[in-house]
Amino acid sequence: MDISNKTVVVTGGASGLGAACAYQLSLAGAKVAVFDQQVEAAEKVAKDIRGRAFLCDVTDPTAVEYAFKQTKEYLGDVRIVVNCAGIAPGKRLIGREGPLPTDEFVKAIQINLVGTFNVMRQAAAEMSTLSWADKSQSCGVIINTASIAAFEGQIGQVAYSASKGGVVSMTLPAARELAQFGIRVMAIAPGIFATPMLLAMPAQVQESLGAQVPFPKRLGQAQEFAQLVEHVVRNEMLNGSVIRLDGALRLQPK
Repeated sequence: MDISNKTVVVTGGASGLGAACAYQLSLAGAKVAVFDQQVEAAEKVAKDIRGRAFLCDVTDPTAVEYAFKQTKEYLGDVRIVVNCAGIAPGKRLIGREGPLPTDEFVKAIQINLVGTFNVMRQAAAEMSTLSWADKSQSCGVIINTASIAAFEGQIGQVAYSASKGGVVSMTLPAARELAQFGIRVMAIAPGIFATPMLLAMPAQVQESLGAQVPFPKRLGQAQEFAQLVEHVVRNEMLNGSVIRLDGALRLQPK
């Protein structure tokens, strides 16, 4: 699908991978709606790319529906959605204070998995009413963010791995179901990336993590994730799959 002049929704677009996608797709000519709960940061990104920022809690179906309604009003029909909103909790199943609280597990599932589903369901409903875009057979593209933790979760990642494993598992059935409408569904599973959360760690920790990557021996850059997102949008044969973006990293138990 050609990106120029298409309306794009990026959740979690105020920072990290989401912000990188917003900038990348804007440079490709898209009209970008930045969905986030961090309104000021989202507005800054939107201003830089001449897009629009919308307050959106992805765990709230009503809020998601309203944000899509606003996006359509200001930017037009949504053709591309990139789900980057999420959290990365790290807590052992049995810690010093006892078992992992159920509410903390549920929070990870609610934001990472249910939030992705909420956005995907709304995007699919709206895209299903659209006609083909350009000369392609695509009516829309949905790209969700998984993680290599879905495949090789580490100690302390029970909740996170479960949530991202759910994102992985939704990919193929969603793509099969939405194929009749000309909507593609893909997921990207990044490895260790230099996101704001990771960059807050001590330099020696960052270097140690980067050294674990077979090649290149460094942290992934948000722009590299965004470049892959752009390619997925453009390449219509990419559908129903999860792409690992990890420099051949296979996490080992510690």
